[in-house]
Amino acid sequence: MTIKPIAFLEDANYTNRKLLAVLFDPDDAEDRIASLSETCETCGADMVLLGGSLLTRGNTKNCLDLIRKSYSGPIFLFPGDEIQVVPGADGILLLSLISGRNAEYLIGKHVLAAPLIRQAGLPCLPTGYMLIDGGRSTTAHYISQTMPIPADKAEIAAVTALAGVQLGMKLIYLDAGSGALQAVDASMIRAVSEAVECPVIAGGGIRSEEAAASAWQAGATVVVVGNGLMQDGTLLERICTIKSTLNKTL
Repeated sequence: MTIKPIAFLEDANYTNRKLLAVLFDPDDAEDRIASLSETCETCGADMVLLGGSLLTRGNTKNCLDLIRKSYSGPIFLFPGDEIQVVPGADGILLLSLISGRNAEYLIGKHVLAAPLIRQAGLPCLPTGYMLIDGGRSTTAHYISQTMPIPADKAEIAAVTALAGVQLGMKLIYLDAGSGALQAVDASMIRAVSEAVECPVIAGGGIRSEEAAASAWQAGATVVVVGNGLMQDGTLLERICTIKSTLNKTL
């Protein structure tokens, strides 16, 4: 599928169309990846994100190729480090961890990844990535060695997002992290969405269609689901139904 990644997301933001992304972990078993890819296609997921904070046994390229067999929508890399940069995706979320102060994740990893991204011919989506406290420590917190923004400090998130946009970020990603006990609060999503004009992505801890709807209604353009799908086999279908309903009424 040939798309212009930034335009794809900016158009949705401008028209207030809500999008659903499904996060794939390359470490997952191949049968689960294949099954979830088929469900993404049949349910109407708008995009796939591929990557994770830590890769221990999976193969990002093999995972991407496996998803392609069943899923026809756009696939964007969501890499935790440069070894997850592979060719064949529709683009890469070039994540700058603007909620933290670890230079490795603000510029260091980007320097290592830059020639790989160019060689792979991947369109870049400059993304201000913000870790939000989801009630427990996550792999992303540990690997990045950064402190998440407190869940009740919407004003910190808003001005951090604003600074990211002023630095040239085209997307803002609010992430409570994989396995978070609670999703990013609607009040924080709303504060960030009001502070910036670019698309806002919200993920982590979304385990129900009500949580997804709350994030969309608060201003998120994209809601990301991942771990919650492992515990609830029909969750993706229900969230897609809610998305369709919202897009008809908004």
